[in-house]
Amino acid sequence: MKRIVVLTGAGVSAESGLKTFRDADGLWHNHRIEDVATPGAWLKNMDLVLEFYNERRKNLLEAKPNAAHMALARLEEKYDVQIITQNVDDLHERGGSTRVLHLHGELRKARSTADPSLVYELESWELKRGDLCGKGYQLRPHIVWFGEPVPLITEAAELCTQADICIVIGTSLQVYPAAGLIHYVFQGAPKFLIDPKAEHVPMVENLEVIKKTAGEGVVELVGKLLREC
Repeated sequence: MKRIVVLTGAGVSAESGLKTFRDADGLWHNHRIEDVATPGAWLKNMDLVLEFYNERRKNLLEAKPNAAHMALARLEEKYDVQIITQNVDDLHERGGSTRVLHLHGELRKARSTADPSLVYELESWELKRGDLCGKGYQLRPHIVWFGEPVPLITEAAELCTQADICIVIGTSLQVYPAAGLIHYVFQGAPKFLIDPKAEHVPMVENLEVIKKTAGEGVVELVGKLLREC
């Protein structure tokens, strides 16, 4: 069974109503990165950071997987599929995908500020000051903030070396270290980039650019791959 590695970014969840970060009306239009998504922001204004992620969590609970998420899950009928996502939402899982690696953390989880190995599923959208881990320390969003290392990047790179086919969806391939993952895929392997705004595409061998939305482009490509298998 051939292995497909799928790299996804915010664009795959935009059609579910979740704002991307860098579009004109995106999350960074209303919030400075330095104020809500860095270790310094947490130390400076914990309540603001908690409020920001509580709102993101509330929006996520109201969102539903879209056609792209569900199409990717159908690939598992005939392929060994590994999704590597920059997204912190759980729409891939809710759409039916069974193997998802979250590079930048998971919005519906919290972790200890003292012991990163203590990670907890959140039962609701709200994480509050005074919510503590088992060792008595404040819980923080289980998110990789700007300026923090990406613990799973080595595992993600190894998975990419095993890909027979690579699909990139809804990410600009401009944000590192995640953007470098496509270069770990075997040069001769077919690669597809699905992004309606694809610009400044990196020089990658065997890369086909599909300038369509995730919902449209992924459904078409998945149908093609299932027919060819």
